Amino acid sequence: MTEAAAPELEVEPAAAATLFGDRLELARSFTNELARRGEELGLIGPLELPRLWTRHILNSGLLAPLLEARGRVADVGSGAGLPGLVLAIARPDVQFTLIEPMERRVDWLNAEVQRLPLDNVTVVRARAEDVSDDIVVDQVTARAVSALSKLIPLTVPLVRSGGQLILMKGARIEEEIEKARKVILRKRLSDVEVLELGDGVVEETTRVFRATVD
Repeated sequence: MTEAAAPELEVEPAAAATLFGDRLELARSFTNELARRGEELGLIGPLELPRLWTRHILNSGLLAPLLEARGRVADVGSGAGLPGLVLAIARPDVQFTLIEPMERRVDWLNAEVQRLPLDNVTVVRARAEDVSDDIVVDQVTARAVSALSKLIPLTVPLVRSGGQLILMKGARIEEEIEKARKVILRKRLSDVEVLELGDGVVEETTRVFRATVD
């Protein structure tokens, strides 16, 4: 029986140049390293290589224009660096704190910060709820961490008054918002909205929950 061919890394989409501009070489380097070591380290699944650019790198990079100039951002549950490291590549003017509890993922994040190198990133090994007294930022990002009803209470304490939550969600985002209504009221979030990013730029748009912390 012939063995199935190993999946190959997706060809870089043209939209990568649009999203990353003069930072494209860094984005390529990160993507190639994630493709090379991601499955081995448990960062991505074995079937992700053919859609790594589209589903993960570009998907994360679409958030870059939402970040405040020269702001401070905490990325909760950074994992493979999605979206935190991708955004740090795209927005060198923004200071990022990547919060991740798992040691092997922290080791990966630190190694990439040094290898690329990125001087606008600090990696913290912790759970978000354990660092809320130490970290105050302008915006918080998160991707594929948990449902909004659980994620909002974890992220709000990290954000200054007037700052924002920018949380990447899937197709069932409206359902999640409905289930999180009481939490949204209790945490006094305002300007709650759903953004769909990437229309006309990428094949698969990205849905984002954005809200202001009062």
